[in-house]
Amino acid sequence: MATRYTKAYKEQAVEKVLQRGHKTIDSIADELNINHHTLKNWLRPYYQREPMPKTPANKRPQDWSPEERFQLLMESSVLEGEALNAFCRQKGLFTHHLEAWKKAFVCAPQTATQTASDKDLRDENQRLKKELNRKEKALAEAAALLVLQKKFNAFWEEKA
Repeated sequence: MATRYTKAYKEQAVEKVLQRGHKTIDSIADELNINHHTLKNWLRPYYQREPMPKTPANKRPQDWSPEERFQLLMESSVLEGEALNAFCRQKGLFTHHLEAWKKAFVCAPQTATQTASDKDLRDENQRLKKELNRKEKALAEAAALLVLQKKFNAFWEEKA
């Protein structure tokens, strides 16, 4: 049969966990002679009540905007070694994130106007190639007709 705990006992146990210091939840559960899963279930409402604030340290690397990434790259450009690692820890990043962002800025994709003008140039280039190909075929046909006409005239002159 399941043991029933009073609301006051649950609140005291949760309070002890929230002020536990260096102790683990398992060790506190052992002290109170409670299953650690039960204690974690009692803690759930306390963690759901107040969501963690969105601070830069809690921000994932992919959540940073390009402007913020650029600002972080500028701030970290003068740092090296342990100072750089401390800066990254403070911002919730790793040094490989900064390196990847730097590469992305160096090899930045073209702007929309550049890609539009590139597309226009490609279209015009393709149109001109088609026109050149058509004219080359027409020229080859005209040259073949001239050769045939000369042969035809030479053939009739021999017979006459």
